[in-house]
Amino acid sequence: MTYEFSIGWFAIGIIIMIAGALMVRFHPWLAENFGVGVGDYDKYKLAGLIAVGIGFVVMVNLHTTLLRALLGAVFPGI
Repeated sequence: MTYEFSIGWFAIGIIIMIAGALMVRFHPWLAENFGVGVGDYDKYKLAGLIAVGIGFVVMVNLHTTLLRALLGAVFPGI
């Protein structure tokens, strides 16, 4: 299994990271308008940070390797 860089996945990862960063930046507004208010501030910020992490994994094209390893452990022969 070799690592292969992909411009397409790099662009998708950047878009996911930007969306996550905007979610972290504007988490109070999102929590007040889409949640129950101050009680959801930390949940929205955590979701944004998770999105940034997932965006980084997608950006460097490691998601295919991780999914292949996970599916190979569950379904042998993949």
